[in-house]
Amino acid sequence: MAKKQSTGTPATRALEAAGVPWTAHPYDHDPRAASYGLEAADALGVPPSQVFKTLLADCDGTLTVGVVPVDAQLDLKALAKAVGAKKAVMADPALAERATGYVVGGISPVGQKRALPTVLDATAENWDTVYVSGGRRGYDVGLAPADLVTLTRARVAAIARH
Repeated sequence: MAKKQSTGTPATRALEAAGVPWTAHPYDHDPRAASYGLEAADALGVPPSQVFKTLLADCDGTLTVGVVPVDAQLDLKALAKAVGAKKAVMADPALAERATGYVVGGISPVGQKRALPTVLDATAENWDTVYVSGGRRGYDVGLAPADLVTLTRARVAAIARH
């Protein structure tokens, strides 16, 4: 008998394959929204500090994922330090899309085309559940921070600037 194929996103397929508990949170995305992350927090009815955005940076030539609350900015110096690099700069959006297989505004830290070094901001540990993109705009998933760390092999460090 053939195995049932999931019709979800790469992120939800990765979550299903890992067998970790997670919840789906679709919402009506407004393409005119000034901030996809703040829009998600509002739609989900949770504090912006509990919703995390996925950003990509070039750390000494290595594409690196930084996951920070949507109401904060990625501290590039702190990200570089967390991965042992001298310098970090934001990655070109087109490169981020090619490397992850997702579109900007819908990049999930889970289920990317290839595993990239990942750093999760330490404030994630303040929550039982954090919300990250589920792999497309207007779709977040909720999961335990520890499961997010395990799935992405992330380091946890203070990389957010408020």
